[in-house]
Amino acid sequence: MFQPQTYLMDLLLMLLSMLCWGSWANTMKACPGYRFQLFYWDYVLGLLAGALLWGLTLGSLGSSGEPFFANLLQADSTHLLLAIAGGAIFNVANLLLVAAIDIAGLAVAFPIGIGLALVVGAVSSYILAPGGNPRVLFAGIALVCAAIVLDALAYRMREAGRKALSIRGVVISLIAGLLMGSFYPFVSKAMTGEHALGPYAIALIFAIGVALCAVPVNLLLMRKPLDSSAPVAMADYGRARGSWHLWGVVGGVIWCSGAVFNFVASKANMVGPAVSYSIGQGATMISAAWGVFVWREFAQAPPRAKTLLAFMFLLFLCGLTAVALAPVL
Repeated sequence: MFQPQTYLMDLLLMLLSMLCWGSWANTMKACPGYRFQLFYWDYVLGLLAGALLWGLTLGSLGSSGEPFFANLLQADSTHLLLAIAGGAIFNVANLLLVAAIDIAGLAVAFPIGIGLALVVGAVSSYILAPGGNPRVLFAGIALVCAAIVLDALAYRMREAGRKALSIRGVVISLIAGLLMGSFYPFVSKAMTGEHALGPYAIALIFAIGVALCAVPVNLLLMRKPLDSSAPVAMADYGRARGSWHLWGVVGGVIWCSGAVFNFVASKANMVGPAVSYSIGQGATMISAAWGVFVWREFAQAPPRAKTLLAFMFLLFLCGLTAVALAPVL
């Protein structure tokens, strides 16, 4: 399989991971009128397709470690179950996050949800597999926490006339963040020890875990939407436009590509899971930029809210820079 041999290449993979994880939700924005519960079925198909794509290409090339299929066959049940559990936890978190995007927008749901996930995931991953300068790493995480607070305040100013919906969007984002930060330690553990999964094999087992969990959970959200809208019928999935299905699959492939890049980088001794996950979750800043500058989600917000957003971006940049430098300081 392909495994980078320099920190510069690992850093490039982590930055690509950040870009993918921060951009996939734009595919949902490209499907106006397509309920997110229906979009999610296509997204899951994209996850599975992306995992197979990378496993059969980069996962089967190169001379580092075992090829994709050989690695899958040698993995034991404990490591397989850890990967499936990680996928199931991610699925619940991601469904909540997508619901929060539907309610509050990209510029809010991602910074609050994924920012909190960064903190939870980085701390727990560091405890399981320490890597990088802890002072620099946790200083960066503290800056990200401050950025989350500023984003929440900006959102509160924007939603002053819709308090109930505002609170609901923030609460769902927070719950999604707590769960999103909990899946990565399972991934890290599944790639550690004898008969462990490699980064490409785990992406496929992880995606299978997402798919297995999506069936009961997404069906429940179709019956009981979190935004208090009308229930969603499965028949509407077949009536959706072909382009909407395509965008959903593309969204899944984009997220899965980011996951593969992140898992590969985390296997480098110099990097470690905590640093790889933290930089990948810089997706928060990418998604907020999409929401603010492309989708204009804060166009009607008061000037003070826009000022807070500017400081949010600054703190995120400083925090992510500190995290990126942690392995080499």
